[in-house]
Amino acid sequence: MGQDYMQIEVAYATPERQQIIPLRARVGATVEECIEQSKIKRYFPEIDLAEQKVGIWSKAVKLDHAPRDGDRIEIYRPLIADPKAVRRKRAEQAKDDGRADPVTGGRRRARADAE
Repeated sequence: MGQDYMQIEVAYATPERQQIIPLRARVGATVEECIEQSKIKRYFPEIDLAEQKVGIWSKAVKLDHAPRDGDRIEIYRPLIADPKAVRRKRAEQAKDDGRADPVTGGRRRARADAE
């Protein structure tokens, strides 16, 4: 006789706190069903699965994906800033401050002092 249930975790975190909920779910349940079963929204009512991405062990999956025994389902917060735009702004600031080469954008080489 096969196992009818699996042990998984549902995780969500904010900068202030995190919650990891161990859960016994039926084999074949979807990620969305497991999240609902965990009742994690009572800790974080702002969770909106229509907008937020989910994953298993840092790999994005769809809500209809079926997790396996031992998986951790993670609900990801939306990004507040585009990481590429932040890096681009930081590089421009380094050029303006003279900390980066204005042509290549790389770090300036330390000049050997003349003896």
